[in-house]
Amino acid sequence: MKIVVLGGAGMMGCVAVKDLACSESVDEVVIADLNLERAEEVHEAIASSKVSVARVDVTDHERLVALLRGVDCALNATVYYFNLQVMEACLEARVHYTDLGGLFHLTRKQLELHEAFEEAGITGVLGMGSAPGIPNVQSRYAAEQLETIEHVHIYDGILPSGDDEVRFGYAVATVIDEVTMEPMVYRDREFMACQPFSEMEEYWFTPPIGLLRMHLSLHSEVATIPLTFKDKDVRECFFKINCWGMPQDTIEKVKTLVELGLASLEPVQVKGIKVKPRDFLLTVLASHVPSITTFLDWPPFDLEEWKKEIVTEVKGTSRGNEVIYRLGTLTNFGPLPTGVAPSIVAQWLAQGQLEQPGTFPPEATIDPVPFFKELEKRGIKTQVTVTEVI
Repeated sequence: MKIVVLGGAGMMGCVAVKDLACSESVDEVVIADLNLERAEEVHEAIASSKVSVARVDVTDHERLVALLRGVDCALNATVYYFNLQVMEACLEARVHYTDLGGLFHLTRKQLELHEAFEEAGITGVLGMGSAPGIPNVQSRYAAEQLETIEHVHIYDGILPSGDDEVRFGYAVATVIDEVTMEPMVYRDREFMACQPFSEMEEYWFTPPIGLLRMHLSLHSEVATIPLTFKDKDVRECFFKINCWGMPQDTIEKVKTLVELGLASLEPVQVKGIKVKPRDFLLTVLASHVPSITTFLDWPPFDLEEWKKEIVTEVKGTSRGNEVIYRLGTLTNFGPLPTGVAPSIVAQWLAQGQLEQPGTFPPEATIDPVPFFKELEKRGIKTQVTVTEVI
């Protein structure tokens, strides 16, 4: 079984590469990345004979198709801007596909490729990272127990590091987008846009994470869950996070840079050279990303010193009673679920365990219990509680 990880030298891609290399069912893993130097760094750090390196530019369609031919599955861990281009290449190469998410709007465009994937006899599972991904599967677990659903509330709680260092835990470009773009919520059976950082609330996570201030953020779960479970009359769905696990003052600094125009895509003249402010900003902020080896520093998983909990609360009716299902997925290493979840699904796709062709959100195709069991093998624990509303 051969799996290509596009963006495999990235912060989340390298986690997927390591998990795949550690899986007995996988014969070969290809780190496919534009940054060959960093790909070699990941290769050396993982130190597995299963792993090889290939330089690829995902915007070069012909070369990308050539790389994918004969592969069992493509795991796309590049920045979400390239999702459609990678999917088009998978269609031509007839290769199964999964990714880490499309930040709502792009996910909806990706779903439009359903018929093309169906005709090609291949399967695409969209948004199969930590979040989106795990919350989608959590929502399915609850939905299967309920006759109707009033709301699906998703909370991504990340324990802040406690220091003042400016440090990004995942793709800087995605963080900038989530800071600036309007969050979408599903409310009163309609999608609507809200203000960034709005609808603040305090939410209790499993200790030692504790009480965190959560705010709305643009995410792909909201784009699909209300539609997948439309027959259960979902009335509300939202996604909230606590400043992406970064200190509040760091986010304030990023917001200031954005307000000053440094996230603009309009080119400006700098000493006779046209430069997009956003390109400059992303280049500078890239120096505030931890070393790639930091993301490969696992296991052990034996200590329950939880650093992150992904929670989905689903309120609905069961046998005429109003209940709330709370599913919390915990990890002691924050980046781990984002790389492990798509690794599990990529292996299932490659093995033919997900047989229905087409493009699907995770909640439409992933069986929750086997998925949670696979996560638990990696020290990622899911807890389910059911509360009757009185």
